This record gives sequence, C-alpha cells and structure tokens, in this order.
Amino acid sequence: MRKLIFGMNVTLDGYTAATGDDIGWSGGDGPDSSPSAELFQWWLDQELAYELTLYGRKLWEAMSSSWPDGDQRPDATPAEIEFARNWRDTPKVVFSSTIDKVDWNSRLVTGDAVAEITRLKAEDGGPMSIGGATLAGAAMRAGLIDEYVLVTVPVMVGGGTPFFTALDNWVNLNLVETRTFPGGVTMTRYRTRR
Repeated sequence: MRKLIFGMNVTLDGYTAATGDDIGWSGGDGPDSSPSAELFQWWLDQELAYELTLYGRKLWEAMSSSWPDGDQRPDATPAEIEFARNWRDTPKVVFSSTIDKVDWNSRLVTGDAVAEITRLKAEDGGPMSIGGATLAGAAMRAGLIDEYVLVTVPVMVGGGTPFFTALDNWVNLNLVETRTFPGGVTMTRYRTRR
C-alpha cells in the first residue's frame, strides 16, 4: 500500500495562498520572495522521493506554467534544473472537471477523486504526494492522508486558501520531524495515527 503525503508552504495563520491565490509570501522574506536555497533543496529532496504526484487543477496550472522548461532558464540554479527535470519525469495525476488535456507525463482524472486516490493508495509502490488545497481537503475528509508536512513561513495574510479543510471527525497525529530554515521558516511533519 502506498503512503499519501500532503505538504505545502503555509502561512502562520494557516493559508497556502492569500486572497486572490497570491503566494508571493512563500519565500519567507516578504512579497514576491523566493525560498532560501536550503529550503528549495529540501523541497527538491522531498519531490525526488515521490513516485507519483497528485494535483488539483489550480496547483497543476501553476506548476505546469513554471516547471516544464524551468531547467532551460539562463538563471536557473542546479537545484532548479534538477527540480524541473524531476517534475517532467515524475508521473502525475491531475484531477479536474474543467480542463481536457494535460502533458508532461500526466494523466487526467475527471471522475470521483476520492475513489481514484483510494485505488492508487491500494497499489504497490512508493510514496505519493498530493497538492492543492481542494483536492487534499477531499482526501483529508476521506481519511486518506498518511502524513502532513507544513512548511510554515512567518507571515500572516488574514485570509485565502486554508491548508486544512473542515473535518467531520478528529484526526490524531504524531509529530515525527521538525526543522528550521533561514528566515524563520519551520517545517513540521506529522503522521496520522491509525
């Protein structure tokens, strides 16, 4: 059975994006900042460990507009080059009822996301990541997420897209890892108690 991991950058007040889908805060040093090299490398190491990535439409559109040719930008760092190549090569499943085509080693699912994620989890294989608050929220409510990884940036934005969705039941977690990064950014990893 595969493990499903939900991890994203999050504001101190719990949002993955500010109002208007603004993620300019995510670097930790103010509007439109980039993550530190150390944090970017950490995210790259996480991505290299996933055998499959699950995306909701909004995150898919953001990632597919940046990373297919990210290794060809003249100012790309070695980590960005590796991230772009890994992004293209890693199999992806995109969940959306509003788009009709995906590229870059991806397949589109337009039906029941929870049923498909349940099926994918039951397969043999390495860990899967899930990204996008709406998609992850559906998996969270269905009890499918095995680990939560919050990379908390010390900024409050006052509203937007929350990391956690409203739940019908409590979810008990165990803290399994913490780490700090430049700019006061902290990572906490929690495992779901089963």
